[in-house]
Amino acid sequence: MRPLSDKFNPRDFPALLVGLGDPDDAAVYRVNATTALIQTLDFFPPVVDDAYSFGAITAANAMSDVYAMGGQVILALNLAAWRDDLPLELLSEILRGGADKVAEAGAAIAGGHTITDQEPKYGLSVTGIVHPDRIATKGGARGGDVLVLTKPLGSGLITTAGKNSVASDAHLQNAIAWMARLNRGAAHAIQEIGVKCATDITGYGLLGHAYEIAQASRVALRLRADALPLLDGAREYARQQQIPGGAGRNKLYLEDKVEFTRALDDDLFEIFFDPQTSGGLLIAVAETRLDALVRALKLRNVDQWIVGEVVAGKGIIVQ
Repeated sequence: MRPLSDKFNPRDFPALLVGLGDPDDAAVYRVNATTALIQTLDFFPPVVDDAYSFGAITAANAMSDVYAMGGQVILALNLAAWRDDLPLELLSEILRGGADKVAEAGAAIAGGHTITDQEPKYGLSVTGIVHPDRIATKGGARGGDVLVLTKPLGSGLITTAGKNSVASDAHLQNAIAWMARLNRGAAHAIQEIGVKCATDITGYGLLGHAYEIAQASRVALRLRADALPLLDGAREYARQQQIPGGAGRNKLYLEDKVEFTRALDDDLFEIFFDPQTSGGLLIAVAETRLDALVRALKLRNVDQWIVGEVVAGKGIIVQ
C-alpha cells in the first residue's frame, strides 16, 4: 500500500491504526479496545492455465495481507473481470477455487462484483480482525532480530516458464501447491509468540519487501544468499532466462538500495528480484524468541528457513 495524499492526515483518523502513515500490507481500523478490522484487496490476471488453481492461488494471495498483519480472515468479496467471448464455466471454476480457499481459512465469501474486461482478472477484497495491541507491521523490526521465511522462492520464474511452455509439469505443480498454501498457520504462530514485524513476499520480490521492512523500521536487513529456500526448477529457469517482466522493474527500483558483498551466480541473483505470487511471510523475531517461534510454526506444519538478521544501518545487505 502507498500513501494516498498529503491531504489525508493520520491525526485526523485516530482509529485508523495503519493505513495513512507508513505503507504496510493492509489497513487496520480500531473498533474497540480488543478488536481492530484489517482491510485489504488484491487481484491480477491468470498466473497459471488451470482455472481452479488460479482461483485458489489468487485467494490465498489476497488473504496473505491479513495474515502478514497477524490477523484472522473473517470475510471476503469476489472481484472479477471477464471477457464476453470466454466460457462462463471457466469463471465458475476460478470462483470455486477461490471459495474453497476462503472456506479453508474459516471465512465466508459474501458476494462480490464482476465487470467486462478484455483481460480476465480475479481477486478478493478481504476483511480480517486482530487485537489492536498485537498487530504485526513492517515497522516493528529491531536490531538483533532474526529473519525467518516461510515459503521457498522462485514462483515468478516457474510460472513464466509455464506460460512459455518450457516448465516441467512436476515443477509447475509443486509451485502451484506452494502458492495455494495459506499463510494462516504462520499468522497464528506470530500471534502466539507476540511477533511485531512481518510482511508477505509478493510482487516486489524478496529484496523489495525486505527493503520495505528496513525503511519502515529504520534498520538494515542482512540476507544470506546461500540460506534462501528455492522452489524446484527456479534456478534452472533463471539460467534459461525465463525472467518475469516485474523482475526488471524490481531491479531498477532497488539498484541503489541493495549492497551485494560478494558476486553471485546469475541464476541466484535473479531469485532475489523474482516477483512472487502468494509467497511466504518474512518475519523478524527477537533472537530470544526464535526457538519459540520455530516450535509454534512446526506445530502448525509451517516450513521455516532462517535467511538473515536485522542490523544497524539502512537498506539491504546480501552476503
